[in-house]
Amino acid sequence: MLDVVVIGSGPAGYVAAIRASQLGLKTLCVEESYDEKGNINLGGTCLNIGCIPSKALLDSSQRYYEANKNLDKHGIKVGNLKLDLKTMMQRKNEIVKKLTGGISGLFSTNKVESLCGKGKVISENVVEVTMSDGSIKNIEAKNIIIATGSKPIEIPAAKFSNNIVDSTGALSFNKVPKSLGVIGAGIIGLELGSVWSRLGSKVTVIEALDDFLPMADSDLSKESFKEFKKQGLDIHLGSKLISSKELKDNIKILYEQNGNEIEMSFDKLIIAVGRKAYSDNIISKELDIKLENGLIEVNNYCQTSISNIWAIGDLVRGPMLAHKGSEEGMMVAERIAGKHAEVNYSLIPSVIYTHPEIAWVGLNENELKAKKVDYKIGKFPFAANGRALAVDQPDGLVKVLSDKKTDTILGVHVFGPAAAEIIQQALISMEFDASSEDIGLTIFSHPTVSEAFHEAALASNNQAIHIGNKRK
Repeated sequence: MLDVVVIGSGPAGYVAAIRASQLGLKTLCVEESYDEKGNINLGGTCLNIGCIPSKALLDSSQRYYEANKNLDKHGIKVGNLKLDLKTMMQRKNEIVKKLTGGISGLFSTNKVESLCGKGKVISENVVEVTMSDGSIKNIEAKNIIIATGSKPIEIPAAKFSNNIVDSTGALSFNKVPKSLGVIGAGIIGLELGSVWSRLGSKVTVIEALDDFLPMADSDLSKESFKEFKKQGLDIHLGSKLISSKELKDNIKILYEQNGNEIEMSFDKLIIAVGRKAYSDNIISKELDIKLENGLIEVNNYCQTSISNIWAIGDLVRGPMLAHKGSEEGMMVAERIAGKHAEVNYSLIPSVIYTHPEIAWVGLNENELKAKKVDYKIGKFPFAANGRALAVDQPDGLVKVLSDKKTDTILGVHVFGPAAAEIIQQALISMEFDASSEDIGLTIFSHPTVSEAFHEAALASNNQAIHIGNKRK
């Protein structure tokens, strides 16, 4: 009998498997995906068709956009610029292949066994694996970790087809669509819309909610909305898709806005309305493990109602983020090994990899008001940051929210250059209960965009150097 069987090899699953094996537990990882040669395809959605390929295209498209639009003012003249989309896609695929192959190497180094097939928990200690040829293997284990991830949501008004695609399809277009519709202005919709807009598509984003990025701080939402509109994204808020029809040459959609029905046509349509847990037929109905809206119910330690069966990542409550799943995988492996690990769910960073980036950690103003917390604000614009100006990225701001009495940092919100990296500095600070004064007293190298975080912390105590402070 094995010590641990992990079902799924995405960021939650493979991290759990590696950490379990490092702790001396005999571990097997089951993954149903396989490549064109029939070999196991590790890495899950994130590495294969999500986080990594999208970031590769975001980088490539931004380089093309800069060369096409912004280099003249730097004294760089580019003539006869040509987009080679095939090569761009090949680069993306090579990065994916390198990273998924890297997981295989890590499994080998850490003595993690793997098996290609579809896993299903049929009892407290048995995982049934259906192989590609239809044969069945039953694997016994003392502990079972379910990490099957999530999949895109399909909506009745726009069923997936050749030209109506999910995020996976949107990463594999063989040519740049002249017109592109995106249903959903969340993280996935904005990132994918940005990619194709930079490459030349006329992009229209249809969002059912009246507010733009309601999960982000209001200052970031307002600033980023203006910037994306300036970049050419045509964003329609309060717009509900009614129907879609795929014709020979285009897709016609009908949506409702302010009581009016509006018709539009696109070459391609991306459905980016969110994801749902991949929990269908993963657990035998005979087992007393509760699911709600497709999510497996777990305690704070990702333990199901059956103590030796665990669930992590997109399958359970909380944001569907790779890093959250990875930390849960680490925690569960360590708890199985008898350690007292936990995840600090109050400090999970969120990032949108547009240009500029959007990132936050902790609480925003609306959440603080709802909790009736007395707080203070420190803001600093990148327009006043020397490095941001030098690299031609002056848009956006850093915002620090601190407790008015204790000065403890409660939330940090960034829209601007290197926001994803700045937010890590904020996260580490908050993990150790830093105050705004602590950050203000910390030396930041100059010139860096990180100095904007330093100045925002100073500003919360009316001590900013490079902008005016509020009058007391």
